[in-house]
Amino acid sequence: MSNENIISGSIIYGDDFDVIEGYVVIKEGVISEVAIGEVDSVLHGIVAPAFINAHTHIGDSVLKDVNFDSLEALVSPGGLKHKILSETPKDELVAAMRSSLLDMKFCGTAAFADFREGGVVGVCALKDAIIKEIKSIVLGRPDGDVEGVLKITDGIGMSGTNDYNWDYLEEVAELTKKKDKMFAIHAGEANRKDIDNALKLDPDFLVHMTYADDNDLKKVADKNIPVVACPRSNFVTGVGRSWTKPPIKEMIDLGITVAIGTDNVMLNSVNMFSEMEFVAKAFLRDDRQVFTLCTLNGSKILGLDKSMGSIAEGKTANLMIINGESNNMRGVKNPMSGIVRRARPDDIMAVVVGDNLYKK
Repeated sequence: MSNENIISGSIIYGDDFDVIEGYVVIKEGVISEVAIGEVDSVLHGIVAPAFINAHTHIGDSVLKDVNFDSLEALVSPGGLKHKILSETPKDELVAAMRSSLLDMKFCGTAAFADFREGGVVGVCALKDAIIKEIKSIVLGRPDGDVEGVLKITDGIGMSGTNDYNWDYLEEVAELTKKKDKMFAIHAGEANRKDIDNALKLDPDFLVHMTYADDNDLKKVADKNIPVVACPRSNFVTGVGRSWTKPPIKEMIDLGITVAIGTDNVMLNSVNMFSEMEFVAKAFLRDDRQVFTLCTLNGSKILGLDKSMGSIAEGKTANLMIINGESNNMRGVKNPMSGIVRRARPDDIMAVVVGDNLYKK
């Protein structure tokens, strides 16, 4: 792209995601103007903010065709995932993770937050795989060297409290906060037994909360702790097979900031369109709210909302331009509903990352 470019069409504008017919002006990678009207442009389509994938485990990209099994058998500390990770050579692991990141790029994702297992070595492998077009929030999982992990990450991402000695968990959480880094933890995924202890650690956000009851959610709301839900993952592992597990609507009704993540690559692709459609059709019949969970809320939880998560003047251009005349999208009257319930990665004409435009 040149120093100034204009993209026109149906713009999903602002933090309220109002649909306007107009154009976006991008100067040196920053959105300088959004206005109503017709102008000459380099591209015309449905212009939307790129996704924020708020929880991933892309290390297991090396294993994409696992048998359906229980959560414990698949991802527990002694499960299949950790066995495969320990046996896979680093170069193979890095190549697999980079493929997932390239997939994210052309699925319209601007940023992701990864819980990276394997201590310093695991984090370094992810950093070798990272591509410049996607903002990465790396939350490492220490295997003893907490200080070492904190030096090279954005913080710590732990599995449930039942997997660790409590004194160790408290020490990790305290040190992370002392370093002014992010501390996040899984809770309530298979049952609600680890939720109270997770809350005692005052995390920056919780992941899953699939089995949280009304009392648990009230505590989360009172402590103003955000939650990242992973509905497709919960469905695949069998821990969430009803429209109340995870209780997304209940969280939102209590004022909890909720975002969405695709979770383990070995269970689901990094395609946020699939996650969004699943949420809209199984959990939350509010297209604008669903889109918010997959974009703006993720950016807020990860501290990225000043630069991404919505289309607004002054933010970095992190956009996806969707072809409203594709075979799939032709006939859509409401761009927001069309994106949330129907759009696919192959409907994307181009993605914009700063001052770079990548056509598909």
